[in-house]
Amino acid sequence: MPTTKEKPNGKPSAARQPKADKDRPDEIYSDFKKLVNMDGGEIDKWLKTDESRSVGQDSGDGKSIGAKSGAKIVKLLAKDHAKLTNADLEHMKKVVSYISRHSAQGPTKSDRENSPWRYSLMNWGHDPLKK
Repeated sequence: MPTTKEKPNGKPSAARQPKADKDRPDEIYSDFKKLVNMDGGEIDKWLKTDESRSVGQDSGDGKSIGAKSGAKIVKLLAKDHAKLTNADLEHMKKVVSYISRHSAQGPTKSDRENSPWRYSLMNWGHDPLKK
């Protein structure tokens, strides 16, 4: 059985620490539900706006990566939790990662309401102005 390498401070090195609970399906689902604060109808309606189409990296077919993700999120929100597939959970992890990273960056200008930062997050199902 392999032993855990220790740092000089006596703690296991990061490379050898146990895998985080963040990869457990229930944790992924919980994080997803906490960060996606728009419902399917709100996201679907948002994705049809000019503001939604004004942001994001083109995926190669004229639609942004975020808009494609938003369409998947609408389907995930409507899906029974017990019927989530590994592919669904992988996309949920991607959504959680994106929202967490992008939220921390904040807008590049003071107008949070009409910023590309907010529009991009909304494509991913998160409205940073929503309480």
